[in-house]
Formats: sequence, structure tokens, C-alpha cells
Amino acid sequence: MKTAAILIIGNEILSGRTRDANLQLLAKALAARGVRLLETRVVADRFEAIVAGVNALRASYDYVFTTGGIGPTHDDITTECVAAAFGRRVAEDPEAVRRLIEYYGANAVNEARLRMARVVAGASLIDNPVSAAPGFRIENVFVLPGVPRILEAMLDDVISALPQGAPIASMSVTVWLRESEIATGLSNIQDAHPTVDIGSYPFAREERLGTSLVVRGTAPEAVADAVNAITDMLRAAEAEFTLDTPV
Repeated sequence: MKTAAILIIGNEILSGRTRDANLQLLAKALAARGVRLLETRVVADRFEAIVAGVNALRASYDYVFTTGGIGPTHDDITTECVAAAFGRRVAEDPEAVRRLIEYYGANAVNEARLRMARVVAGASLIDNPVSAAPGFRIENVFVLPGVPRILEAMLDDVISALPQGAPIASMSVTVWLRESEIATGLSNIQDAHPTVDIGSYPFAREERLGTSLVVRGTAPEAVADAVNAITDMLRAAEAEFTLDTPV
């Protein structure tokens, strides 16, 4: 299975001013493609932090996706940082310029907007059907915008470039027990089903405490087997539970 990481870039995320939505969009799209997302980092609009993040992640995972910092303003420095990480120069891409002119009109493509036509030398463009300004790919790094509406529209172009792996199947069980009451049994089930991942997530709802159990894996039958083991355990404990739809 191919692996991936996301580098979320932006002071606005770290300050709490903006809630990130791109992680969920990318995670779902990657799972459907059979790519396992293993790490996400959030860094400020700082040159050294972005370069270090890109280099660390691209060396550890098959794919890296950056979000944010490729707009027209002074603090949009992701392109320069990715170029530095690869030891390459930044160049104005003629095709990107053409797309911007076609979208805005020649008279409206000013110096600020032309910043969005700058990519790392040797990169391939990622189509932007919303506002024309493209993202780009350099080796295993995909550089994407931070605006969720635009990123979502670009995902088809991004995901179609990845080899199709086995989609990640997922099922969940909601049980009205505390985690501590099922921890030992759940650990035993995980040991007996090493090809799946079992996650345990406590919650408080309707003035009651419960736990959501999520089973994920690339083989649907293995996921189903693990879920059956979980429900057998819960029935034996006479616990109240619900087998939820796949997530």
C-alpha cells in the first residue's frame, strides 16, 4: 500500500482563526484510492519550517501534499520553499500564465496574480477548474491551495495521477460502555486480526458515556471478521451497541 503525508501551511490555522477542512477532504480521497495517510503536520508561514517539513515528509512517504501558501500575497511562500527543498529555481510557467490570462483577461493579470503562475522548475501543473491558478507536482510532492472549495475541485486531477490501490474498507460499532470496560478484550481482538487497524474513540452523548470502535483495512472480509469478533465480545458482555454503516 502506498503511503502519504500532508503538510498544512498557514499562520491562520495555528492561530485558531481558521479551521482546517482540507485534511478531511484529502484523507477521504486518498483512502478511496487505496493510499494510507500516516502523518499530518501543521507549520507556520516560515521558510525554514516549510522547507524542513517538505524534506522530512518526502523522504518518509510515497506522496506528500502541501496545502496553503500559493496565492498572490507576500506571505504566500510555499512555492519558494518547495523549490529550496528540491534545490531548484522558481520559474514563471507559460501555460499557467495563459490560463490566468484566459480566466481574468489580459488587462486584469497584474503582478500579484502572476505570482500564482510561478512554479518549481520542472514541475507539472495541477488543473484548477475554479479560479485557474494551478497547483503543481514535483516528484512525489503535490502543492495545493489552502481554500477548501478550490482544493476539493482540484482533487480529481490530483487523485487520478496516483496508481489505484485497494480501497480502505471501514466499519464502526457504537457501544454504550467506557473504553476501560472493553480495553482488554479489544486488545486481544486486535492481536488476533493483525491485518486491520482497530481504533477506539470515547464520547459523551445524551448524558451517557460510550465508545466508537472503528475497524479499517484493505480487505473487506478481514474488516468484517474483526467486527464480528467485536460484536461477539459485546454480546457476551450484554452491552448495548449499534453496528453502524461503513465510514
